[in-house]
Amino acid sequence: MDYSAVNHQLWNPIIQLGFIAAVILFANFLRQTIKPIQKSLLPVAVLGGFILLILKQCGIVQLDVEFLEALTYHGIALGFIAMSLRTPAEREVGSEGKVGFRSGAVIVSTYMIQGVTGLIITIGLALTVRPDMFRAAGLLLPMGFGQGPGQANNVGASYQSLGFEGGHSFGLAIAAAGYIVACVVGVIILNILRSRGKIRISTGIRPADHETDYFHAEKQGGISESIDKLSVQLAMIVIVYLVTYAATDGLASGIAALSEGLAGTVNTLLWGFNFIIGSSIAILLRVILESLRKKDAIKRRYQDNYLLNRLSSSFFDIMIVAGIGCINIEEIHGLVIPFILLVSAGTVVTWLHLRWVCRAVYRDYYYEGLISMYGMLTGTISSGVLLVREIDPQLETPAANNMVAGSGFGILLGAPVLILVGLAAKSPAMCYVTLVLAFLYLLVLDVLIFKVGRRSKAAK
Repeated sequence: MDYSAVNHQLWNPIIQLGFIAAVILFANFLRQTIKPIQKSLLPVAVLGGFILLILKQCGIVQLDVEFLEALTYHGIALGFIAMSLRTPAEREVGSEGKVGFRSGAVIVSTYMIQGVTGLIITIGLALTVRPDMFRAAGLLLPMGFGQGPGQANNVGASYQSLGFEGGHSFGLAIAAAGYIVACVVGVIILNILRSRGKIRISTGIRPADHETDYFHAEKQGGISESIDKLSVQLAMIVIVYLVTYAATDGLASGIAALSEGLAGTVNTLLWGFNFIIGSSIAILLRVILESLRKKDAIKRRYQDNYLLNRLSSSFFDIMIVAGIGCINIEEIHGLVIPFILLVSAGTVVTWLHLRWVCRAVYRDYYYEGLISMYGMLTGTISSGVLLVREIDPQLETPAANNMVAGSGFGILLGAPVLILVGLAAKSPAMCYVTLVLAFLYLLVLDVLIFKVGRRSKAAK
């Protein structure tokens, strides 16, 4: 084997990770030394990501976009698997999944408000100043903001094949803009809330995080293990991810055997939301281990919450820098006005809608729930985690886990969204029908959110 620089496959991952490491350290230096940046609450990972993006656009560094996209994709799953393996505090036991359905309704209702807003804008443009505007293009707003670059890429390419010139690039551009909105506007919102005394920045790690974990059992007599604590956590995470891959591949193959047409749609969702499958498997493993421990089949608790927190944070940091570095700011060609209108309107209506519904769903941790959902529903789950970590750095509230649980229910509740996306592209008349149906489904979901909310409040 050639170990020299000629072997691109051998050294490319190290080079790309080196770029990421360098910008993270430089961004941390800037945040520590420049007071305006310090006061801005701009996360180090976001600052590092934009530094990397600038360096790429200036031609100073050559980034392997495919490698960075892979880091972003795997980082989401690995981060949430690490989070899901954590042993919940006593106050959280039995509460998992209770707000999952309502979080799913929040997510899909936000898709609907984004879709309705987007359709109103593109239909309005088609009827006035842009008669050549592809009317269904407005549905790329929830695809890009709500579901991220994967679905924006797929739906944009589909619309392009149906006559929307530049649809593929337009969808990706909206997804990229949504991520920037999540990071930039989200940070501005954090600063406004902090200035009004609504939130405060938590610091430090609670000693309690260490007290019940197996790897701190030396306090009770010591242990003599020949494997490093971190190695065990990494081994569990990677094993769960390997099982996730096998399970997802098995499901995808089974669906393809039943129906090729169904597989074309569903399998994309399966692989795109593999972090949900991974989190579910991690929770199952955690439950099994805890059950075995209670039955004395195993004597120790193998999860270390402190290290799992650190690992999930590291995965998310790398993923955020890689995700921003992937952005191609040259995705728009001749669609500047629709792009600006959709992104601006999406930014505002998403915030207003979430302020309303999150107050009903996340009463005990309203701002954490609101900030996390806004980050996710303008960008991706990674940006939701990024924002909530600024006010809940140890992820002590259920806000981050609710994004995963809600996404699981969102797949079920969001099935009509895929139908509407296909329906709107058939003809201008069907685009109007889609607008009405999307609005009606929005009303149904919001009524459901508040009805269940009142029932839960009365039960207490």
